[in-house]
Amino acid sequence: MAKTKVIVGLGSCGIAAGARKTYEKIKQLQEVENLDFELKKTSCIGMCFREPLVEIIDEHGSYIYGNVDEGRVVEVIERHVINHEPVKELVVKTDLFQTEDNHFFEDQVKIALRHCGYIDPESIDEYEAHEGYESIKKIADNEIKPEDVIGMILESGLRGRGGGGFPTGMKWKFARNSISSEKYIICNADEGDPGAFMDRSLLEGDPHAVLEGMIIGAYAIGATGGVIYCRAEYPLAIKRLNIAIEQARDKGYLGDHILGIEGFCFDIYVKEGAGAFVCGEETALIASVEGERGMPRKRPPFPAVSGLWKKPTNINNVETFANIPWIVFHGPGAYAKYGTAKSKGTKVFALAGKINNSGLVEVPMGITIHDIIFKLGGGIPDGKRFKAVQLGGPSGGCIPEYLANTIVDYDSVNATGAIMGSGGMVVMDESTCMVDVAKFFLNFTQEESCGKCTFCRIGTKRMLEILTRITEGEGEEEDIEKLEELAYQIKDNSLCGLGQTAPNPVLTTLKYFRDEYTAHIIEKKCPAKVCKNLLTYEIIADKCTGCTVCAKKCPVNAISGERKLPHLIDQEACTHCGDCYSRCKFDAITVS
Repeated sequence: MAKTKVIVGLGSCGIAAGARKTYEKIKQLQEVENLDFELKKTSCIGMCFREPLVEIIDEHGSYIYGNVDEGRVVEVIERHVINHEPVKELVVKTDLFQTEDNHFFEDQVKIALRHCGYIDPESIDEYEAHEGYESIKKIADNEIKPEDVIGMILESGLRGRGGGGFPTGMKWKFARNSISSEKYIICNADEGDPGAFMDRSLLEGDPHAVLEGMIIGAYAIGATGGVIYCRAEYPLAIKRLNIAIEQARDKGYLGDHILGIEGFCFDIYVKEGAGAFVCGEETALIASVEGERGMPRKRPPFPAVSGLWKKPTNINNVETFANIPWIVFHGPGAYAKYGTAKSKGTKVFALAGKINNSGLVEVPMGITIHDIIFKLGGGIPDGKRFKAVQLGGPSGGCIPEYLANTIVDYDSVNATGAIMGSGGMVVMDESTCMVDVAKFFLNFTQEESCGKCTFCRIGTKRMLEILTRITEGEGEEEDIEKLEELAYQIKDNSLCGLGQTAPNPVLTTLKYFRDEYTAHIIEKKCPAKVCKNLLTYEIIADKCTGCTVCAKKCPVNAISGERKLPHLIDQEACTHCGDCYSRCKFDAITVS
């Protein structure tokens, strides 16, 4: 009988939730009780809302337990490992019986995330045991030509998963056709939107898949060097990448004449970036790798012709590279069977915001936004109404509830005014102010502007000033026209993708939620009751008991009244802090 395995998820999300303490507690129990089981580490399986996660594999099958803190783990080990009785009420995933969270996985198809949470990311042996490096071996053993590898990627329909969705095979073909004895391939792991969570989880959970994808890409285009550009704020991802690179070198997957392929010499190193959002743009990333300030360059020439060190360069993101080995091993047809006519395969999304099941999901292209949010994501907390979803990160757009049946593919999402981006999906409910949301995202892109373009540098600043005035109750009717005019000028005249897409949150909220802008400007009201300066707090005399709590806590002494008698709020003195509203135990204070 195989030895029982106990596996703890030690990705960044798990560690933040206390998984390291859980692991140490299991290790202590194992030593003190002299328990005979194999204790292992893995990374995130996407169920961030259930961390810390512990998987137990015994003779009957696999059981994944959720919310296993260092106190609860004692019960799990005692009942399941020692007494062989699974703690069913804590199991979040198993094939042996239905669980409350099984729906989280039902519509998922895991290709990019196929190994995340299931193998030890620091073990090349475990990666090899799960089809790892079989794809590059298949290329070497069958002497598949670089042009044929590119043909496979073209046939699969894989489009770049980092932003614009350009066909990956076409991108590789351009780099292949550029004549040079020196070429480079770069993995962009520095995207700054919520989708960067996906990048980090993939690098932490399956670094070898990304390396193998880069090795195959290097063979296809004829690259001699590779760079993984990863933000320094991802220390665990960087640590595991460097471990994986050393292991790959030791086994001959990196270095000279890889797997005996004549003339194929290729190596990779990690370049740590400073987390600048603009470096998600290819030419700004290249400038940063070269030691210069991360600022975009004019195109043409495109990186496929003149990129890193002015040599032909191909850049894809983490998710794109993670798909490559699966496509080569299983064939392009197996990948192309998922998705829609123009958007093949699967897509990873990072679910965040007002949603019950936050975390990572991987779904076939063609699924609706509604199904992602309400089936996999478990819907909106506290029974509140779904209002909108921000898709594509800070440069994306807000898609309203009535368009929730929009399918997830590049063309359909773009038609709404949003973008696919690298997969950030921020869910909003009825308590969200869409004008405030537009201001929040524009503030981010304005701060992250490199400043090279006047339209991006100054235009976004002027837009932000207008939005700030509107949310503070000082907006004017002509502000909406000014916002739209500035937005289109910035889109049409900025040099790079950051500037060209920065106005998207404003344009989509104006398109779908213009009534909220009007309420802020004309009525001087915030319908969602978020914008502080537009709120009015009043005391209901019939409900006020005169307890004096609100008066004592008011920071500006705007509340007056005798004890056991109804109080009053001086509207001119009130700073709209809301402290009285949150402290009243008798629901005697209203906000409008």
